Amino acid sequence: MNHPTPPPVSAQLVLASASPRRRELLDQLGVRYEVKPADLAEQPQPAELAEDYVQRIAAEKSLAAWSLNPDGLPVLGADTEVVLDGEIFGKPRDAAHALDMLSRLSGREHWVMSAVSLRAFGQHWFALSMSHVRFRTLTRGEIEAYWATGEPQGKAGAYAIQGLGALFIERLSGSYSGVMGLPLRETAELLKRIDIDPLRSFRENFAA
Repeated sequence: MNHPTPPPVSAQLVLASASPRRRELLDQLGVRYEVKPADLAEQPQPAELAEDYVQRIAAEKSLAAWSLNPDGLPVLGADTEVVLDGEIFGKPRDAAHALDMLSRLSGREHWVMSAVSLRAFGQHWFALSMSHVRFRTLTRGEIEAYWATGEPQGKAGAYAIQGLGALFIERLSGSYSGVMGLPLRETAELLKRIDIDPLRSFRENFAA
């Protein structure tokens, strides 16, 4: 006997990012979404402060996805940057670039700034998470071995806190999920503005 295919569950918002980390974190909140990555040239403007840059890029991502959103769903954009002495590190171009980044982070403290931008109903809200991270001292051999794992590729600052990069971290003050790519507390507060409350949804599903 053939059973009918259940109808697809409708998305609650659009995620303007292809990042698997952000998808994983949204899944953790129980949010239903569809992915429409925003393809932008991410380049700081002259004399632009790091905190202004990360918020601008998050806003541009959500705006780009909003313009390609015929269903009018809310759009969530985000950007995360590693910042040392005011310099935005970005993602490593190659092994030499990653070696330089991680060598400079070695034994020092740096900032991880993660901005979230939400657009819905003609309005725009945003939030900024700033976390302080201290690396232990790294050897060149450790950095080269880490690059060989493939994990640093495509990661801001050439490391992933949710992976082997955690081996380098002595101290974190701030948001673990923010360093990972999407600060959950700030994101959940923004989502309440469009009547998406992860805790309420959990309670309702549990009661059912």
